[in-house]
Amino acid sequence: MGSLGSTSIIDSPLVFGVYAVAAVIALLLLTVRPNRSWRRTRWLLVGLGSLVVGAVVGLLVAWIFGDLLDLFGVAFSFVTRCWIAAGFAALALAVSSLVAGRLGRRIVALFGAVVFAATSAMSFNIDIGTYPTLESLVGVSPYQSSTLPALGAATVLQAPLSSSWLPPAGLPTAGVVGTVHIPATVSGFDARDALVYLPPAALTADPPALPVVIALSGQPGDPADPLVSAHLTETLDSYARLHNGLAPIVVSPDQLGDPTNNPMCVDGALGNSATYLTVDVVTWITANLPVAASPDGWAIAGFSQGGTCSIQLGAGHPELFGSLLDISGELVPANGDTQATIQDGFGGNPGAYSDAQPLTILKKHTPYASTFAIFAVGANDLEYRAHTLVVSAAAKTAGMRTTYFEAPDSAHDYTTATYSFARGVGLLAANWGLGS
Repeated sequence: MGSLGSTSIIDSPLVFGVYAVAAVIALLLLTVRPNRSWRRTRWLLVGLGSLVVGAVVGLLVAWIFGDLLDLFGVAFSFVTRCWIAAGFAALALAVSSLVAGRLGRRIVALFGAVVFAATSAMSFNIDIGTYPTLESLVGVSPYQSSTLPALGAATVLQAPLSSSWLPPAGLPTAGVVGTVHIPATVSGFDARDALVYLPPAALTADPPALPVVIALSGQPGDPADPLVSAHLTETLDSYARLHNGLAPIVVSPDQLGDPTNNPMCVDGALGNSATYLTVDVVTWITANLPVAASPDGWAIAGFSQGGTCSIQLGAGHPELFGSLLDISGELVPANGDTQATIQDGFGGNPGAYSDAQPLTILKKHTPYASTFAIFAVGANDLEYRAHTLVVSAAAKTAGMRTTYFEAPDSAHDYTTATYSFARGVGLLAANWGLGS
């Protein structure tokens, strides 16, 4: 989509322009009477009444669909509820103007309704942080046409790398991201293309053997989400600038197959997601990237459904992953209610469903010898905070070395994911000896 598609819808002049247009239209509709038969004071009272009624309706809609019916699987944050109320209030004002006004005013009101809806949706997105640019709204990754450069063979250096690695002259100032196809040779899983981030140190002629993070999106989601929506690319580049080009390599594969599909990181009727991640992806990384050979240098991380996957696979495969980062993961894998989850994902087998639950996996592999586990969640995410506290406590009891933190002033959204990936990757990198 070019430069227009890369325009930010979080903090660019476009955002402030939309807010300004919405404010002007709302002020006009509120203060200018629909026609001469209306007294200014009377219309002002009607307009203010419309705003109040609309706000109440908005809060009621948020409660019904977000809390009572739980259509989205998460509770709306306070900020999001406020924006929903504001959007419905402005739409109610536009509807009042449509009913009471003449043709010219009705045209302005219709245009205003579109602007108000767009403003509310944009504000909702700013709070949850899912879509950072215009092109991300339509599922276009800024890296979809990018390819990885040819890479040198990994050189195994003495740990910690922060002491043994000497950056060569001409070290790149930033990492690169490329799109790759990771074949599902063993699993047969129908995966979308993966994204790979290479830090500056990996781009040198003799790259050191670097730690690697397999980073997973939520569901619905896209492999680009950790690097784009959670801003991992910027986080990793910032870390590398402060540590002589050192940062972990990040591979963001597709554990879903399709945004609407949730195979729950197991092998089953919805796809052999577990084998794809633990066999096909691991094999491809080992063969194609300058990464550490020991599981001590490998981590699996994810947000929401990806967070559930990270504890399932990180706890289930300590021979592959020495570390894990679970951001807002579930207590149990879920694809609808419990009955639907068991039927669709586990062939109606309750035992298989139980075996796939994080607490069951932790008990099976207790005690863990050296696994480093990080658990993070939004401070305002009451449901998933409860899940995370239970799982992190179980991981600690199972012998893992655990760290728990909360993303301030955020809930179950990519604001939490951005904060947690940044802090979590920093903790992983320090654990690996890339820097403090």
